[in-house]
Amino acid sequence: MSQTSLSNAMLQAKCPRCRKGHMFNVPVYSFRKLTEVRHSCEHCGANLYPEPDFYYGALYISYAFSVALFINVMIILNFVFDEPELWVYIVTVVGANLVLLPFMQRYSKVLYLYGLGKLKYRPEQN
Repeated sequence: MSQTSLSNAMLQAKCPRCRKGHMFNVPVYSFRKLTEVRHSCEHCGANLYPEPDFYYGALYISYAFSVALFINVMIILNFVFDEPELWVYIVTVVGANLVLLPFMQRYSKVLYLYGLGKLKYRPEQN
């Protein structure tokens, strides 16, 4: 029986305890119920909501993702174009944020649960 590595489990948004169950009900690019986390793992039954309103703290991670995206887009635009106009910055940053919104929202919750959720990996439950 193969074990899923921590990085693969996080990239695939798997349960931190068993690394087999899914954290979300719908695929990444489904804008319906985009950020709705399952209440428990369908494989091991782990509680994916350690406390009420737990995932509000993930907003800070999502904000950090947005700031990092903004800075990277600005650097790339300044590198590729000589002196782009203001509308180029605005359209590019807004477009990149809209395209990457599902990833940023979901992975902020994944990182938050893995970092602060107090669910330790237990391979014996696989």
